[in-house]
Amino acid sequence: MRSSQARVRVARVHADTGRSHRADTLAVEEPLEIRVNGTRLAVTMRTPVHDFSLAVGFALSEGIINSAEDVFRVRYCQKDQGPKGLNPHTQTQPNDYADGNGLASELAPPLGLGAFSGTESALQNTSDNVVDITLAPHVVPPSATVQRQLVVNSSCGLCGRQSLDEVHQNGCYPIDERSNFRLDEPTVMGLPDQLSEDQKVFAKTGGLHGAGLYDVDTGRMLVVREDVGRHNAVDKVLGWALMEGLLPLSDKVLVTSSRASFELVQKAAMAGVPMLVAVSAPSSLAVELAKESSMTLVGFTRGHRCVIYAGEERIVPPAADGASASMDVPDDAANSA
Repeated sequence: MRSSQARVRVARVHADTGRSHRADTLAVEEPLEIRVNGTRLAVTMRTPVHDFSLAVGFALSEGIINSAEDVFRVRYCQKDQGPKGLNPHTQTQPNDYADGNGLASELAPPLGLGAFSGTESALQNTSDNVVDITLAPHVVPPSATVQRQLVVNSSCGLCGRQSLDEVHQNGCYPIDERSNFRLDEPTVMGLPDQLSEDQKVFAKTGGLHGAGLYDVDTGRMLVVREDVGRHNAVDKVLGWALMEGLLPLSDKVLVTSSRASFELVQKAAMAGVPMLVAVSAPSSLAVELAKESSMTLVGFTRGHRCVIYAGEERIVPPAADGASASMDVPDDAANSA
């Protein structure tokens, strides 16, 4: 049975106590081929859980789909019968098809909140390493030039692009008036702690990135996903949100346990996320894109400190925010990033 964790025998060496042998837990890394309408789109190195969310989120990031209505079916190749297949437009019972994410077959209209939050099933752990997304009839399939020419490894979500122009994707969800919220500084600085509370596999292995979606209205994490690749963890979160019918994510904050690279800011922008909070540093190109997208970008968010690189107006000192953790921002300020 496939799992997100693997046990190996290791030799631990300490300068004072010498060498000892014991079992250790590692994060699993395996390739996943993502197909669209039966044609290979990309191969990514990932942790094999929440594959359907990953594939759908990747397709969103590539600009292929924008909503749950754009997806006709998601399936593991050669295993599309019974629970292996996911067909959102067939009239089946709600629990006939599950993908290990707790996702049922009724995806059109969009799923209700929480449909992706079920426990992982044996299906998810015994799946193939090939996922195929069948697009709805009204969706134009990607051209052959979109196909990645290289494996997308666990540290690079843009590897395999064939030209510089392909690095930039145009999102269909610009930052709108729902993004005119404020969070106080303590709330923002506490987001990585909220994220880490749900990073169960990282707690055992120390080898996975985490990404989570924070809801400004409820003050809680809606979903947390883990993966060996930081871009995969974000795709899993965004894919979940898309199939839940939550896009654009105008009143949500994307939180990551990694650095804020250009690719992560771009993925957030594709989903209409107005704020990205990262544990480590951003790159210069990530900051430029955040400013162009009117996005708030926060890095080095650790303990009692953080650095705001773009969109400072959405984050206010506690005294300026009173007792409320969120409130509206004036329209002119929200558009000045």
